[in-house]
Amino acid sequence: MDHDDDLAPEAFRRQGYIVTAHLIDPALADFFWSYVHTRFASRMLGSGGPLAPGSLGGYGDPAFDGLLEFVRPRIEERCGLSLLPTYSFYRLYRHGNALPPHRDRPACEISVSLNIGQMPGAPWPIHVEGPAGAYAASLGPGDALIYRGVDCRHWRDAYGGDRLVQAFLHYVDQHGPHADQKFDGRRTLMRPRAQAGREAE
Repeated sequence: MDHDDDLAPEAFRRQGYIVTAHLIDPALADFFWSYVHTRFASRMLGSGGPLAPGSLGGYGDPAFDGLLEFVRPRIEERCGLSLLPTYSFYRLYRHGNALPPHRDRPACEISVSLNIGQMPGAPWPIHVEGPAGAYAASLGPGDALIYRGVDCRHWRDAYGGDRLVQAFLHYVDQHGPHADQKFDGRRTLMRPRAQAGREAE
């Protein structure tokens, strides 16, 4: 389901989603895996949000907001849009966690679900349903699913592995109806939100 850069914007327009292999290098994925687990060991992880009870995570973390900007040119290239960043979120899924079918809020108009790593190594599919039908994306570390979060339903069945770290990178179309969602109500990236509980999906 991965597409060459020249073909990706048309596939994204037609399907509402595309898979991008190796969005980030393995060494960078390894860094974020270590980063999340260091925060876990330091008891610095919050809730993974109401959609994934029992998971842990973090909103607008400076490292992940930095990643949000780092990959933005590649995401723009893949979906054929000029994008504004809204926020990042990361989640540490554990055995038995699941994600019910849902669509995202306006700040997640263009969403990236990026696999950071998992133990064991078997992929855990993320399901997405767009105009062309449903698809189960099996991602390895560094691979990403780019999708229209406000339009495409997406979900995960119960996780059978031990742990998996996923990053969520959210953007809006600079020329679209949700451009006012830039930074998700914050003055800049890398700052917390005033309201809690509106993390990512």
